[in-house]
Order: sequence, then C-alpha cells, then structure tokens
Amino acid sequence: MTLISLFMAATLYSEMFADHESIATVKSLIVAPGLFILIPCLMAVGGSGFRLARERGGRWVAVKKKRMPFIAMNGLLVLIPCAIVLNTWAGQGRFDGAFYALQSVELLAGAVNLGLMSLNLRDGLKLAGRLRTPVAAPSR
Repeated sequence: MTLISLFMAATLYSEMFADHESIATVKSLIVAPGLFILIPCLMAVGGSGFRLARERGGRWVAVKKKRMPFIAMNGLLVLIPCAIVLNTWAGQGRFDGAFYALQSVELLAGAVNLGLMSLNLRDGLKLAGRLRTPVAAPSR
C-alpha cells in the first residue's frame, strides 16, 4: 500500500508542480524499478494471505477472498498496462488528451485498489485480534 501511495503521490505532485521532463522521469521510475519491486511484494502479500486463510474461516476471510480477485485483476489489467503506456508516451513527449485521460483512469483504478486493500488490512487486523469491532449499545 505504501508503494502504491508513493506512486500516486509522485504522479500527482509531478502533474501539478513539475515540467514534462519530471513527469517522464516519474513515469519511468514507476515502471522500473517500481513495478519490479511492487509486483513481488503484492504476490507475497496475496500468497501469505491465502495461506493464512486456509487455516481459518468465517465472515472476514470470505469477504477478503471476494476482494482479492478484483484487486489482482485491476492491477494486472488496468494499472500495469496504464503505467507502461504512460511511461512510453511520457518518454516520447506525448502529453496530449489521451495521456491525461489514461492518467485519470490509472489514478482512479489506483485509488480503488488502495481502498480495497485498506479494507482487507482492516479485516486482517480484526482476524488477528488487533482491531476490535465496536460493540453495539444494548437496545431499550
């Protein structure tokens, strides 16, 4: 989650305050080494989560398992291709409407994944007993 947040923050900062050369540098760094660090981290987190889920059941595990395919597909089918195409276009100096439209898609998909990952983190903390679910007040 930290890497994805860093990618998004660097993108937003460079888009708002930097020149095209800096934007191209950010896009390049997101692809390499960024994706080469991020992808193995996500695989490790997902794999460990599935391994731990085998030993447990219940509502929180089921909910987390439902989110995971969407998170993975969003990353594989939207975020990674967007990062590669945007890097290519930025390297070519192509900062046109298509670039910014795709940039918007990437930022939206990244925000969705961060939200879903945050929910999975919360549910994982509940499963581990590190986060308590509020107890409802007794009804009168």
